[in-house]
Amino acid sequence: MSSSAFDPVDHPHRRQNLLNGDWILVSPHRAKRPWQGAQEKPVQPEKVTHDPECYLCPRNERVTGDNNPDYASTYVFPNDFPALMTDTPDAETKDDMFRMSSATGVARVICFSPDHSKTLPQLTSQEIRHVVDTWTAQVEELCDNHAWVQVFENKGAAMGCSNPHPHGQVWATSFLPNEARKENESQTQWLEEKGSCLLLDYALKESASGERTVVENNDWIAVVPWWAAWPFETLLLPKFKVTHLNKLDDSQRDNLAEIIKALTTRYDNLFQTSFPYSMGWHGMPFTDGANEEAWQLHAHFYPPLLRSATVRKFMVGFEMLAELQRDLTPEQAAERLRNLPDQHYLDA
Repeated sequence: MSSSAFDPVDHPHRRQNLLNGDWILVSPHRAKRPWQGAQEKPVQPEKVTHDPECYLCPRNERVTGDNNPDYASTYVFPNDFPALMTDTPDAETKDDMFRMSSATGVARVICFSPDHSKTLPQLTSQEIRHVVDTWTAQVEELCDNHAWVQVFENKGAAMGCSNPHPHGQVWATSFLPNEARKENESQTQWLEEKGSCLLLDYALKESASGERTVVENNDWIAVVPWWAAWPFETLLLPKFKVTHLNKLDDSQRDNLAEIIKALTTRYDNLFQTSFPYSMGWHGMPFTDGANEEAWQLHAHFYPPLLRSATVRKFMVGFEMLAELQRDLTPEQAAERLRNLPDQHYLDA
């Protein structure tokens, strides 16, 4: 046994993710090792506001033969290749080993703006507010007939995005997905044991500390969570009690648009590249028994980049077979993001 005092900046340790119960191995000493792998300078994209070959740009023909309207703000349409269908017949196996049940739902695409070149941080706060309003409208429309409404964005080829035109998606499902189920159980258990809302408690505690805060305003806070698995993962939280996007008022939506711009600008500025990530909103399920006191709206941002615009973290080996692991501590990652400028590097 070592006689030296434990230091979380130098010594391996595990942290628990209170939202899903999993543990993450943190190995900060490994961040000091030299890197001899691939590292390339990012290629700055050519600014093209309208691509005649893009299936998502205004007025263009999609792969189905349908034509997009000459839209001027956000644009929502059914996914041409949906993972879910509305008319799937009911089915369920009775076999204890080979379990299966049918799944129904809808999948839609949300174009953030008509400009082919502008990702979220390059939009104005007002334009992002239009995106927020569109997310909200989709949740409001789909919540009555689905157990779960998942709003999300896959940004960049590194995250499997098949079209560079900035867009997100919304999938509404007849079932409660795995991550939602685990978060539902954890937040409900916290309420039963502590008598309070887990993520509201967490947001206020992080706000008071500031150690893992990236950006913050009157209504919202973005942190690299205590339990972050991805190097620059963030959790975007309201500092007030709210269960879903469709419950936000005008002022809260305005402040949400501002903090999304501030957070995603810092992401791009970190390695001076269009920073890839998968992000998505989690809110209270639309099922019987969902506890309004327990649930709190929040958004996860999962970016893969580690050392540069071209060096990413891979969840392989130990992470796939045993337990998630990271080198850079969440506190170190938050400090790097927090100290970046508000102005986007392409506008500097």
